[in-house]
Amino acid sequence: MKKEIRNIIGDSILVKQYILESEEFIHKIHEVSDLLIKTFKSGNKVLFCGNGGSAADAQHIAAELSGRFYFDRPSLPAEAMHVNTSYLTAVANDYGYDEVYARYLKGTGKKGDVLIGISTSGNSENIIRAQRVAKENGITVVSFTGEEGGKMKELSDFLLNVPSQVTPRIQESHILLGHIVCELVEDALFSKS
Repeated sequence: MKKEIRNIIGDSILVKQYILESEEFIHKIHEVSDLLIKTFKSGNKVLFCGNGGSAADAQHIAAELSGRFYFDRPSLPAEAMHVNTSYLTAVANDYGYDEVYARYLKGTGKKGDVLIGISTSGNSENIIRAQRVAKENGITVVSFTGEEGGKMKELSDFLLNVPSQVTPRIQESHILLGHIVCELVEDALFSKS
């Protein structure tokens, strides 16, 4: 069992090592961070969506931005679109689960906002539908996916496609990427003093 534990940790490190050594991937992280800095400076918001573990990651990253990350500072307008369970269950019941994020975005999204969709496969239909709504309404689309990017790849203005096809390794890297972006955004927008 100890060997298996070491193998799992080693696999996780290998994925992160690839990201660390990829100039292209580092550049994409920089671009996404810069996008969020400009979005917040312009008075716009960032909306997150995901399913299952990716919903938890979406909520986690949104909370780091809207609450705080390393130090006390003003809140930033960031929200995970699934946290209102009354809305989520009503729309899923009345319109179907594939519509929950698209309908929310139609009601709350505006030009200049950013939609961040998180999906290990890149093929979550409810996120894809929200991305289509975003594209129609001048909302920039960022996707956190696995290696292939799935159908979300084509709808993304910015794609952070983790170089793995293993769901837990992808999710571990998604939260790392989210934390990096949060730190860069917080450092750029607020003085630590």
